Parts: sequence; structure tokens; C-alpha cells
Amino acid sequence: MFQLDILRHVPLPAGPKIIAPNHPTTTDPFLILMLAREQMSILIDDRLFKVPIFGRYLHQAGHIPVIPQHGRLAYNAAKKLLQSGRTLAVFPEGSVSPLEGGLCHPRTGVARLALETGVPVVPVGIHLDRERIRLIETEIEGRTVTGTWYLGGPYAMTVGEPMHFTGSVQNRTHVRAISEQIIQRIAHLAQESAARMVRTEHTHPVTGLSRLEPESTS
Repeated sequence: MFQLDILRHVPLPAGPKIIAPNHPTTTDPFLILMLAREQMSILIDDRLFKVPIFGRYLHQAGHIPVIPQHGRLAYNAAKKLLQSGRTLAVFPEGSVSPLEGGLCHPRTGVARLALETGVPVVPVGIHLDRERIRLIETEIEGRTVTGTWYLGGPYAMTVGEPMHFTGSVQNRTHVRAISEQIIQRIAHLAQESAARMVRTEHTHPVTGLSRLEPESTS
């Protein structure tokens, strides 16, 4: 279903870490699991935990529900898992990216978790074919929820070098600066993914040579 293209600048560091990707679609949490062989927990919108069968899987797999207006509960659970040695995936945007492209303004959760636990942040830039995004409505507890799903097609991820941070989590200016630094790095990596995807789209399906380059006649 997916034409996965994963490029790593360096191998993932050993031990607990925060994998921080951009969030173009609701499908992202499932594909992020492809980045690590170790068990990983992901902070996910609590509404998905209420979907029959699927929600049960999320609970059993150890993922963390994020309940609106109760973010502190998810934060504390994430902090506890990091301190126990678990790797987490957290989307710094806090919600799905704008449909027209670009990234949302970052939340501060990733920066605060990194400062409080001392674990590295691994930025990840995702790019996909936006024309393949589908808005799908689902009934959850009597309410209609619209998911931004990507059901197949090219999907590129670029994994950056780990970022390490120190300082006081009580310093809000410092925390915001770190959050901006992380999201800017993610945006740069997403551009790398986009450039790779464009190059792939212009590659001859048989020879593997770029269509923008002449094929060898030898």
C-alpha cells in the first residue's frame, strides 16, 4: 500500500528517546512504528481509543491517549515511560498539519519532556502525496469525527541526528526557543523527504535512471 522511503542521517541512539515527526495525516502513528525495532509508545488523540477494536489495540500496545483539556495526564504518563526506558513518539504540532501544507506552531511538550528526562529528541521529516489524502468521517460516541487519512502511495521519512537539550524547564522562554528549534529542524528534514520524492517521481521505472538525465548508450 505504501511506497516507504526511509533515510537515516545516523542510526537511532540506544536507550529511551523522543521521536518527533511532523504530522501530515492521521495515518502517521502507524508508519512511525517502522522506524524502530524496539517497543515504542505514541501519544495519540484519545478519540481513536474509542474506535471499536482499533481502540482496544491502541490500549494493549501501550500507546498514550491525549485528552483535550487534560494534557497533563498524558504528559505525566509519557514522562514516566521515558524514565522507565521506553522510547516515545510525540508529534510536536499537537494536531494534524494544515491540509494546504506547512506545519502547525509547535506545542512545548517535547521540549519539556526532553529537559525533564534528559533523553535526546530525534527529529523526523515526513512528506507524502497530498493529492492522495482522504477525509474520512467516523462515528465515535454519537459524534462525527473527520480523520485525515493516507491509505497508500509514496511516503518519505528523513530521520535526523539526535538533539540534546539542557536547562530549566521552568524557563518558558528557553522552552519555547527549544520548541522552535525542534520544529524548524523537522521542517528542514521534511523538505529533504520532499526533494527525494520528487527525484523518485522523475526516475525511469526500468533503468532507475533519472528522467532528467540522459540514459547511457554504452
